[in-house]
Amino acid sequence: MSARIPLHKRLLVRLLITSGLIAVCSVAATAWLAVATTTQALREEQGQALADDMEVLAELSGYAATHPDWTGVGATVRELSAKTGRRIALVTPERRTVADSAARGTALPPSAAATVDPLRTDTYSERGAQIGGIDPRVVGPYRLTQGERAEMDANARKRQSCFARNGIETTIVHTPSGRAVLIEPDSSVQPSYVPDACADGVLNTPMPTEQKALDALQAGARACLTRNGLSAETPLSVGAGRAGADFRSPSSAPTFAKQDAKEAREAQACLDDARRAQLDPYVAPVAELFLGTGDTPAVLFDMSPANKAKVVGTAGLVLAVTVAATALVATRLVRPLRALTAAAQQPPELHVRVPVTTRDETGILAAAFNDLTERRERLEAQRKAMVSDIAHELRSPLTNIRGWLEVTRDGVVDPDPALLASLHEEALVLQRVIDDLQDLAAADAGTLRLHREPVRCDELLQQVAAAHRVTAGAARVELRTDIEGEPWLDADPLRMRQALGNLVSNALRHTPAGGTVTLSARRDGDDIALAVADTGTGIAADDLPHVFDRFWRAEKSRSRRTGGSGLGLPIVRHLVAAHGGTVEATSELGIGSLFTLLMPGGTPPQPYT
Repeated sequence: MSARIPLHKRLLVRLLITSGLIAVCSVAATAWLAVATTTQALREEQGQALADDMEVLAELSGYAATHPDWTGVGATVRELSAKTGRRIALVTPERRTVADSAARGTALPPSAAATVDPLRTDTYSERGAQIGGIDPRVVGPYRLTQGERAEMDANARKRQSCFARNGIETTIVHTPSGRAVLIEPDSSVQPSYVPDACADGVLNTPMPTEQKALDALQAGARACLTRNGLSAETPLSVGAGRAGADFRSPSSAPTFAKQDAKEAREAQACLDDARRAQLDPYVAPVAELFLGTGDTPAVLFDMSPANKAKVVGTAGLVLAVTVAATALVATRLVRPLRALTAAAQQPPELHVRVPVTTRDETGILAAAFNDLTERRERLEAQRKAMVSDIAHELRSPLTNIRGWLEVTRDGVVDPDPALLASLHEEALVLQRVIDDLQDLAAADAGTLRLHREPVRCDELLQQVAAAHRVTAGAARVELRTDIEGEPWLDADPLRMRQALGNLVSNALRHTPAGGTVTLSARRDGDDIALAVADTGTGIAADDLPHVFDRFWRAEKSRSRRTGGSGLGLPIVRHLVAAHGGTVEATSELGIGSLFTLLMPGGTPPQPYT
């Protein structure tokens, strides 16, 4: 058997291949998921670390912008270290420690993370930094006095009221120097439209403190402006910051009022240099920032050779376990299938059965195979019996006919009317057997034709009773009809008379003299129940399931003349089934039998009008 099945088509091989593919896919998917998850976690960790680093730099830059030296920065460093879990160290360019969250004597990281200089900040990473790179929190001589702040706030509220009257909502914020600025709600942008009634220029006019600082700034930038061929007397103004400023911390960077593009760039460079020189005394000295990992070492994703070996080893173990488990299960599945195949390949006459060892699908298949074998054996026995019965049923009348014809031909007897009547009766027997076989063949092939029409049950039963009245009288059996109401059938009247006639013939044959055979009809819901009851010998309980089998007789010794051919009841069953009905038999020995036909009901024909 195995030699005839290609290796790649064997169930065991296909199960092993399938399990291997599943295992490989599962391992690959798990590995991909682990790598993707780890990568995402590392990216998030790196992003968080970068955000923490930027926060540390911003806090220390803000401290330097508001203090002339680093005295007292140690508390801020320790607080930031505790918050971020990082080591934070500030040292001077000469490597003198200013503040360090680690213990004294701890070596610094190899390189500095950033330089803390509020006058030269990173414009793109430092929030609110001006184009010139000066931390907006560096105020210096531009800080307004209390009186100037109160005056500035009053002017701002007046401007805000004017905007409100013109349908523009604004919010007042303050720059680090104390200057009031109007911005749009929930944003850091000044209103793009200023009504003419509100354009008084009060908020853009420098206060005395600012004007004094601006004069000093202009004096400091004079030499640079002169070197670049620019006017040293170009007036300065104080706005709310240059383009791109972050109004979450609005600045008040001085700018030249009006210049050409090239001249403006040159003048702004001179102004920035002069402003750094002006603000330098107010900020802490430049310091370098070192960041470490703190007390908790960072978890790194190291795909080292050892880790690779672990991954490969784990994947191999999963594959091995999967293949072993699949092989075990597949072997248990294939063993009963092979037994079934071997049993199916045995000669049909052996009717081999297989043992049922499991209760799973394979066990159910084995049980179904055994049932099929049993049914095949039973059908084979019935087929052999049917062939033998058919031969017997045909042989007897044919032998009689042949014998009488031969003796008549030889002149032994004369062909008188009695002989001819006997031969005619034998021919009728043959004809009935052949007709019964034809009806059964048509029913089996599904070609049994029915000519349905409305049929009155009382007329149908009366016709059947009339056809068997003479036979019943000869057997001294009373033949009755019992009809409830006026039930109708939608049926073929010829086939129904044939079915009921077969039942009445059997009943008369098995009912002794003085007995009764009753034909009845009644409505049973939407159906019509037709019944043939007798007071005959009855049928044994063991024989009752076989009454509709072909060529079956309760008494094997009965001949065709005394016990029938055994085809009448099978024909009844097929005729009733062709009409969509059912037939059942009940019987009790010594009391009688009852055959009931449950047929679909019909409606009476409509009268012609």
